[in-house]
Amino acid sequence: MTRPLPAYLATASFARFADEGVALALALLALERTGSPTQGALALTAWMAPHALAAPFVGALAERARSPRAFHVLAFSVFAVSLAALTAVLGRAPLAASLGCAVLGGACGPVVTGGLSSLLARLVPDARTRTRAYALDAATYNAASVLAPAAVSVTAGALSATPATALLAGAATAAAVLALRIPVPPANGDTASEPTAERRPALPEEPEAEAAQPADSPASRTSPPAATVAAGLAALWRVPELRAITAATVVSFLGIGGLAVTAVLLAAASGHPGAEGAPVTAFAVGGLLGALGTARLGRRPHAQHLAACALFGTGAALAVAALVPWFPAAVAAFAAAGLCDGPLMAATLRLRADHAPASARTQVFTLGAGLKVSAAAAGAALAGTLPFGPVPHLLAIAALQLAAALLLPLLCPHPRDPAPEAPSAVSP
Repeated sequence: MTRPLPAYLATASFARFADEGVALALALLALERTGSPTQGALALTAWMAPHALAAPFVGALAERARSPRAFHVLAFSVFAVSLAALTAVLGRAPLAASLGCAVLGGACGPVVTGGLSSLLARLVPDARTRTRAYALDAATYNAASVLAPAAVSVTAGALSATPATALLAGAATAAAVLALRIPVPPANGDTASEPTAERRPALPEEPEAEAAQPADSPASRTSPPAATVAAGLAALWRVPELRAITAATVVSFLGIGGLAVTAVLLAAASGHPGAEGAPVTAFAVGGLLGALGTARLGRRPHAQHLAACALFGTGAALAVAALVPWFPAAVAAFAAAGLCDGPLMAATLRLRADHAPASARTQVFTLGAGLKVSAAAAGAALAGTLPFGPVPHLLAIAALQLAAALLLPLLCPHPRDPAPEAPSAVSP
């Protein structure tokens, strides 16, 4: 039998590699074919919009799917076809065709992020190893953010932007094939991570008898999609741990979304116009190392405490990057910020898995991811339009990380441990 965690991580790595390379690939493809990146920017906007808008509906479909594995294989296949179609039509066919392909592919984005991560609660039911599993899952995001833009850039430089974009379609296809090997256990064993009534108050919108239903039980599949979405929203609001980490990550990503734009401004203002990518790359590499380091921590510290420390460290390091006068030192501070930021994703995923009701787990993951993407998009827009220099921008981003760190204990002053795990035959 295929071991669940390696099969999952291979799938997630290819899927997120494809997703992380889209922004650069579309810009290069449009520039190569039209002489302007405008069509690429419009296609990227169409690609990103469904990440937030479609998240509740995609989550509802995932909750109601009889076979979660088949649902993910289908989503990754559509993701791959959309990228292949964009490779063919962007800059060659009417813009509406490109935008339609982008919207279709972007609608699968929530599956690549939160939807895929929601499967880990089933694949790794043992709380003693789940922190490591989610840290490794977080590392797939960080690794993709480092490797995908580099691979797209090198391929476009050596060949052209067309094979660079096709490379991403191939990665998404590989994810669809690899997803066939993920041994998702039956839903009737998926109550292990559900907190008991003593640990989590019952949601008014979700009676206790229904809260124990697995995500793809008959009751869940026959409930209206609106009720499924409502259950996810109710969980995010009613469960203190989920409310706290969702609010904190939204505030954090409002700042992180503008980090790339700010890094470009910082490099130009420091007299290094050819090194715009250095701070962002340093942040991504630091994030990868931080996520891998988190995988060695085991079950402690508590995920919420880890998230608060990560946010505080990220904010402090970015403040240093804003204030140091030497550009290489600023790049080093970006790396330190990434090193602190790395554990945040692992802690976020762990909190969702530990405290989301089993019947709304996928909704909690996809909604949380959609809200973060929306906040990041708003942050990027603000960074690109506000008439300030890089230092005020970077200090504002740092302040948002510190504010997010303070939100966690304010919204959930006494985070609870998850309920004891039920024994399971599935092992990573």
